[in-house]
Amino acid sequence: MMRKCHLNTCPVGIATQDPELRKRFTGKPEHVINYFFFIAEEVREIMAQLGFRTFNEMIGQSDRLDQRQAIDHYKAKGIDLAKVLHKPKAPDGAAIFNSERQAHQLDTVLDRRLIEQALPALEQGKPVVIEEAIHNTDRTTGAMLSGKVAERYGSAGLPDDTISIKLTGTAGQSFGAFVASGVTIDLMGEANDYVGKGLSGGRLIVRPSPDSKIVPEESIIVGNTVLYGATEGECYFHGVAGERFAVRNSGAIAVVEGVGDHGCEYMTGGIVVVLGSTGRNFAAGMSGGIAYVLDEEGNFEQHCNLVMVELEPITAEDETLEKLAHQGGDLETHGRVDVDRDMTGHDAERLHKLIEMHAHYTNSGQAQRILENWEFYKTLFVKVMPVDYRRALQEMQLAQNAAVKADLPAEGA
Repeated sequence: MMRKCHLNTCPVGIATQDPELRKRFTGKPEHVINYFFFIAEEVREIMAQLGFRTFNEMIGQSDRLDQRQAIDHYKAKGIDLAKVLHKPKAPDGAAIFNSERQAHQLDTVLDRRLIEQALPALEQGKPVVIEEAIHNTDRTTGAMLSGKVAERYGSAGLPDDTISIKLTGTAGQSFGAFVASGVTIDLMGEANDYVGKGLSGGRLIVRPSPDSKIVPEESIIVGNTVLYGATEGECYFHGVAGERFAVRNSGAIAVVEGVGDHGCEYMTGGIVVVLGSTGRNFAAGMSGGIAYVLDEEGNFEQHCNLVMVELEPITAEDETLEKLAHQGGDLETHGRVDVDRDMTGHDAERLHKLIEMHAHYTNSGQAQRILENWEFYKTLFVKVMPVDYRRALQEMQLAQNAAVKADLPAEGA
């Protein structure tokens, strides 16, 4: 009755191997066995009344269903299920149940070729560069390869860019799902829905072909529900994403040039930078992580769901400005650790670095314009900060400072 027998947590000890829970079962195993024998016997009697000997014989026989009792019920008056339950006439000998195995063609998927070419990296840790074409029939590209990485190296994966994959074409659904650390996939083309689903430390780049006539910051480059449930990694999209961008993202970093409705929905961690407009209901249910949105039209507040977040301007400390002036575009100084530090501050430095990385990986004209006119564009960005997330970070910082202070030797000691 609890519908949880498969969880080994039966509250009355019937379907569990937990000794503590089994103590709660006052009956005997034989009683349960006997009960199921009775169920099986009654099912066989009902099947015999209907004229069936096996379950397979019953499948699809919708003409044996009794509609009258449901139609006569006061809640179902006027509902006619005849068309729903109509049994089409099938040719003699045609199977009406699953009688043969489906050919999934898993032996020929793109990931098989990627794994084969990545063997030096998988077996010896040697860097490899792979070039392939991709089509919209290639789904979940990168997931099987990342499974091999995880099988050998665990969640830590490989060093950055050990497996570098350059693809051209249109990717099918769930492109880059679960991509592991050490794997970089650079797609020149476009991708469908669920890009980066469950991203697990890898890097995804999607950019249009140089020969393309589209205006990237005004054109969709990846579909809906991008970065669903991502936990770690980086994404750079030279174009606009669909709806529910970074939904349930819990740790990945992403830069995109526009998003549809419900951006950063239920996000719990990570960083999102939007170099363009957003749809409505941005940050609905967003309880963690931060987002930076370029608000050129000054109306982002109307598109943002402010129930759980607050909007702040981007402020730059003198220290930050000095750092930016001396970096000179050297991406070697742009480590993930530095970008992730102290989410309550360092906004200008963090934002500048991420836009610079976006320009580096995608050659984005929008990113270049912002960097060349940084002092102007910086004032147009809005920081989206969850209220409870900020409070939690501040409490953690206070606790850390107190711990450090407690470890210091007493004055004069």
